[in-house]
Amino acid sequence: MATSTKLVDQVCVSSSPAAATKPNFDFLDLKAQFNTIRVEVMEAITNVMESQIFILGSEVKAFEEEYAKEFDARFAISCASGSDALVLALIAAGVGKDDEVITTPFSFFATAGSIARVGAKPVFVDIEPATFNLDAKQIAAAVTPRTKAVMPVHLFGLAADMDAIKTAVAEKNVSIVEDAAQAIGAKFNGEFVGNIGDFGCFSFFPSKNLGGAGDGGLVTAQTPESADKLRLLRVHGSRKKYHHEILGTNSRLDALQAAILRVKLRHLATWTEGRRAKAQRYRELFAEFNLSGAVSAPVEPQAAYHHVYNQFSIRCSDRDALRSSLRDAGIPTEVYYPIPLHLQPAFSYLGYAPGDFPESDQASREVLALPVFPEMTEAQQRSVVEAIAAFYRRKVNFHPQKHTKSISR
Repeated sequence: MATSTKLVDQVCVSSSPAAATKPNFDFLDLKAQFNTIRVEVMEAITNVMESQIFILGSEVKAFEEEYAKEFDARFAISCASGSDALVLALIAAGVGKDDEVITTPFSFFATAGSIARVGAKPVFVDIEPATFNLDAKQIAAAVTPRTKAVMPVHLFGLAADMDAIKTAVAEKNVSIVEDAAQAIGAKFNGEFVGNIGDFGCFSFFPSKNLGGAGDGGLVTAQTPESADKLRLLRVHGSRKKYHHEILGTNSRLDALQAAILRVKLRHLATWTEGRRAKAQRYRELFAEFNLSGAVSAPVEPQAAYHHVYNQFSIRCSDRDALRSSLRDAGIPTEVYYPIPLHLQPAFSYLGYAPGDFPESDQASREVLALPVFPEMTEAQQRSVVEAIAAFYRRKVNFHPQKHTKSISR
């Protein structure tokens, strides 16, 4: 992903389209963030290099402790990636061959991929159209004697309805593994995601709200026994050198990553508020340009939810044409996700077909992620919305009230 620091403070406006200057900024500007913490990060890296301790060690231990304190986690166990976090959590929950795990088909591949990697079967349940998250009302019907866990995804930074999910599997001996890879700092009913189920799984991929300088992940756990098993699993099941109690793997967070993440963790609350402010600004601009019939902004359903906007994904009519138009205008966008998991070739063996999960299918045709990051300027946001409005103005037959049914939900 490009991370250029080329930014614009003003949008050049001209009566002649040929003479107009296109906006010039990236979908996510990591360099802009780095420039604000450069001294802190370089000092942290130098300290690790001076120590020459690169695997686990004091930096990793300190990061886990600081993470647990910041987010009220009982236990925080770091690992090599967000994908590994999901796998380790499933194994620690006792999920294995021939078990079933209920999850959403509208998510990144690692969600269902982790289930398959431990030998279990992903069982998909459709999403709520307004939130893009797992529809808890459909979970109970998907539970079978083989169901070992449910894996809700807090997609784009918005918590799933954890009360309804917990109710759906109450007294069924089913573990809840939260995929919170995109939702660090998000809350449901005042509680941080990752602490509501049995396990919480986080990613520190560079594009995440708390991103490292490479891959990294973390699992939160609710019991000492689960935490102990996770620590064993990430080091080949070994407490004592060359003595292996269980079959584990190599999934350790590097000390360099931990040191960088410790620096960034100190700034995360401020960055999160910056993202929330940009999201609100988009809503205001949509209203200013009268786009309510053309695009639907992400929702924060009620006071129980605290959205952290890892992505600002809208629903829109003629998504692909709009994206092409925005690209021509110099506006970067992304699509999360163009193919739902039940239609991915890797999961063809599950036997799902188009139409099995209509809300997920429709979302995959309508979602478009707009750039959102704390350092984004008001002028940049205005240029995005102006370009969206210009596209719909050119559509002769566009009538806001006749937009796709999903927008009005």
